[in-house]
Amino acid sequence: MGNLLYIIAVILIVIWALGFFAYHVGGGLIHILLVIAVVAILLKVIRGDRL
Repeated sequence: MGNLLYIIAVILIVIWALGFFAYHVGGGLIHILLVIAVVAILLKVIRGDRL
């Protein structure tokens, strides 16, 4: 389950980067994806799992 959370966070960061630098559309959605990815990584760190 922990690995899945990390994979989802990485995918969301990649999607955010692509949308932010390439398309500049859906600005709100892109930033929501970034926040979700950061929260997922923080949860993993707080629980003590290794990245």
